[in-house]
Order: sequence, then C-alpha cells, then structure tokens
Amino acid sequence: MTRPLLTALALVCVASLARADPACHRSAAAAPALARLRTELARARFITYQPTGLQVINGQVHPATLDSIRTDLAALRPRFDALITYDAVHGAEAIAPVARALGFRALIIGVWNPFDAGEVEAALRAARQYPRLVLGLSLGNEMLFSHRAGAAALTARVSALHAAAPDVLLSTSEPFHLLEQPDSAPLRGELDFLLAIVHPAFQPWFAHSDARTRAQFVVNVSEDLARVYCGPLLIKETGEPTAPAEHGYSPASQAAFYAALRTLMPPTATRAFAYFAAFDAPWRAQDATGVPGPHPEEAFWGVFDAGRRPKPVVDQLPALAQDAAH
Repeated sequence: MTRPLLTALALVCVASLARADPACHRSAAAAPALARLRTELARARFITYQPTGLQVINGQVHPATLDSIRTDLAALRPRFDALITYDAVHGAEAIAPVARALGFRALIIGVWNPFDAGEVEAALRAARQYPRLVLGLSLGNEMLFSHRAGAAALTARVSALHAAAPDVLLSTSEPFHLLEQPDSAPLRGELDFLLAIVHPAFQPWFAHSDARTRAQFVVNVSEDLARVYCGPLLIKETGEPTAPAEHGYSPASQAAFYAALRTLMPPTATRAFAYFAAFDAPWRAQDATGVPGPHPEEAFWGVFDAGRRPKPVVDQLPALAQDAAH
C-alpha cells in the first residue's frame, strides 16, 4: 500500500518510461508452471489474503490459528478461487492445505522476508507439496519502497532462488513507479511474472474523480508496465478502502471502482488484477508503513469487514463453482 507521488499526467502515460526492449526471466524448467499461471490469470478470481487471526502489534507477531484460517477461507471461497498471501510462516503454513481442501484453484505464496532462509524454505515446501495449487512465490512486499532491501540485493536473491528451484515461478511486489524505473531492469529481468501495486486512492486527483477515471488509471499503468516487461502481469494491490468517510472513502465507492475495473480490464492470460484485500484489519491503522504519519484507512481495505461480513462489492460478484479439492 503506497502513495507514489505521480501527477495526473500518469492517466495518459508515464512519458519518462524507458522504451528499451522488455526483458523477463525465461526458464525451460518453469515453462509448465508459467503455462498454468497464464491459464489461471484468465479464469480465476484473485484476492490478497492475510489471515484475520494474524496481527502485528508493537512489533510483536501474533500468529494465526488453523481454525481462524479455515473460517476465513470458507468465507472467501464462494466468491474467490485464487489467493495471494504475504507471509509463509506465523500460521500461514496452514493456508495451502486448507485452500486445497476447499477447492481453491490457485495460490501465490508471499514471503515477507525473502532473506530469511526458514521462511523461504517453508514457502518452497508448500510449493512442492501442492504443485497443482501453488502458482509461484512473491519474494517480499514493498522491499524497495520500505527500504528493507536494495534493488541489487533483491535481484541477487531472486537469481539465487531461481538457481535453487528452477521450476518454481518467482516474483516480487512493488509500487508500479519503482518497477517502471530504468534501473529496475535487472530485477524485472529475473522475474517470471510481475506483481504490481497500483492505488489510485493515493494519487492527488483521486478526490475529484469518478470510479471510471480511477479504474482507467490502473489500466493505463498496466499498459505502461507492458512496455518494459514481457511476462504476465498481475496487479496485486488495487482498490479503495471503505473508511474514513471524511477522506472520501465508502463501501459504495469501493464497489463502484471494482465494477468499473471489471469492465475496463477483464482478465486475460497476460494481464489480470486481484481484489485488495480480503478482510479489514483494525490493527493496521497503527502499523508502520513506508510513508510516515497516521493512516487510518489502512484498517479498511477489506472487501469483507473484520467480522468476515461481505461489503457491497462482494454482493456484486457472481458466485463461483466450488469444485472438490484438486
């Protein structure tokens, strides 16, 4: 969740984008996984998921329980069949088996700290154990934006993990403006697919725009990214919080944004978006972010509230077939 300081000119294009030939990682060993990723981008409905039972308060992690994860995923499954997570430990080890039992089509496992060997191994273990479910790994979330790692170190880490697990698709998640920069080319070249963060809510023109304009911004950014990257693109984070109302946020505006985005950006094998996020997380209002200052909206990004009750955006979505575990 970021506040990239771009102007409204980004609605048309980012004129300073490098126009060099896009590069992306290609591995013969990963070709079957890449084909499956493309299939799921076109047909699955993705949502980012952090367990409601997981909280980080004053730097202390309170892990999620198996029961809470099972209840979370049972609430999501009627409307969503693909998950993107942020952590591979702290209770998240249960996500893959529960998701498989509930018939989810796809899972991208987030690794909060890709330099933590234990967390990486937990994610790889799940990928090997559930190869028909796990599409790949997201190595970090906003590592560059939050200054938790530099581009060279992150690129080297992705490269090393490619060598160790050549059949597993790897990506990382950053705000779009960082992924677009010319000096991000080496990192882009190591990624099997791109996970971008695009939040119209943090653009200066947001408060005076309608839902279609905000959704068009996401489409335009995705087209700009395609000019510098040749692989599949999944917009991992986009959307609108539903509060505080005094900041212009509401359940109705959230639903209107996603309705417009579904019309303007239907999923294909090369480009799709995920709903962000599954559940409200009240503790995140006090969580540290990459931008100083209070951020009360961080508590209200869910398409379900903290009690797992659906918001209007969910009611707009057709129910999905719930197949047996695969």
